[in-house]
Amino acid sequence: MSSVLQPATPGQDHEAPPAAGVYRPVSSHLAIAPPVSVVIPAMNEAENLPYVFKTLPGWVHEVVLVDGNSTDDTIAVARALWPGVKVVEQRGRGKGDALITGFGACTGDIIVMVDADGSADGNEIVSYVCALVSGADFAKGSRFANGGGTDDMTFVRRLGNRALCAVVNRKFGARYTDLCYGYNAFWRHCLDRIDLDCTGFEVETLMNIRVVKAGLRVQEIPSHEYLRIHGVSNLRAVRDGLRVLRVILRERSNRRALRRRGRHRSPMLDSVLDPVLDPLAGEIS
Repeated sequence: MSSVLQPATPGQDHEAPPAAGVYRPVSSHLAIAPPVSVVIPAMNEAENLPYVFKTLPGWVHEVVLVDGNSTDDTIAVARALWPGVKVVEQRGRGKGDALITGFGACTGDIIVMVDADGSADGNEIVSYVCALVSGADFAKGSRFANGGGTDDMTFVRRLGNRALCAVVNRKFGARYTDLCYGYNAFWRHCLDRIDLDCTGFEVETLMNIRVVKAGLRVQEIPSHEYLRIHGVSNLRAVRDGLRVLRVILRERSNRRALRRRGRHRSPMLDSVLDPVLDPLAGEIS
């Protein structure tokens, strides 16, 4: 173990990050880990980045900041806080487009998605990495799993998330407790199996559906969502809820394929959902 690089202090300008494939010590809870890339999509988040970066563990391989044409000092602040940060300028628009851009710039074996508004605690990354090195392909954050929580969800958003989550679980054979949450981690090779192709906030739902359709191993990680520290979110509950519903309808899988994979379905519930979902799917297909 003496040849393995030691953890760096968060934001410290050390000589060179370890090359992909080099394992390094992490903490008393996780002895070694493959290179971890943290992707942070940001647009005008200069005031929030200090809170985001101070919780990121120093042992991460790289931080990739995807800047969505910010008009404030987002890029300058990021470089001051984490001198080795990799800044990628977003050419398109939307969170999904930003994440896809960031994923393409990652060199680590593991990719972690972290929001730039200060709502995510970077100290939780070790739990995600532990799940992945223990055998999971996709570590999915959940605010509603035992041990999770949220300080930033209205009644309407909570109800919508629960309803959409129930539909995804039923139609795709998933067992999620949370659907629309952006704190997730996965092995980089999973990108070849899920082929992301959306631009907005619905990207998390698309990922959650496609990892199940691809037969990847998913483990939920209890996570606590904090209030946005500064600024106003671009999320719009009704508008983005409809975009999520569109993704669900487009991604509805073949029932026979699900049966062959041993999923158990409820004919009674299907008799209620299908007359509603089938016409909607036809309208947007």
